Amino acid sequence: MRTILLLFLSNLFMTTAWYWHLKYRETDLWKVILISWLIALVEYCLAVPANRIGSYQFNAFQLKTIQEVVSLAVFVGFAAFYLKEPIRWNYLVGFVLIVLAVFFIFKKW
Repeated sequence: MRTILLLFLSNLFMTTAWYWHLKYRETDLWKVILISWLIALVEYCLAVPANRIGSYQFNAFQLKTIQEVVSLAVFVGFAAFYLKEPIRWNYLVGFVLIVLAVFFIFKKW
């Protein structure tokens, strides 16, 4: 559970670093890059321990799968609430297919 919580927090910072500036297009690009790098530093301070801790329970493929699903969940919330982007049905279908991939990654065959 610590791994997933750390990955969630890490993705919250990384999504913010990558997309916050879309509402501030008048800001100089160099400023946006600098601010984004500072935000991303926090992300790394969370992601590295998340993966280290998670490696005792999950393999690398599973860790990456968890990270991607968490990343999509965080992004959907960020895009909908911060950027005010609509959530369309085809996006949800695509995300469901990705979650279906989780089944195949974690299934013991």
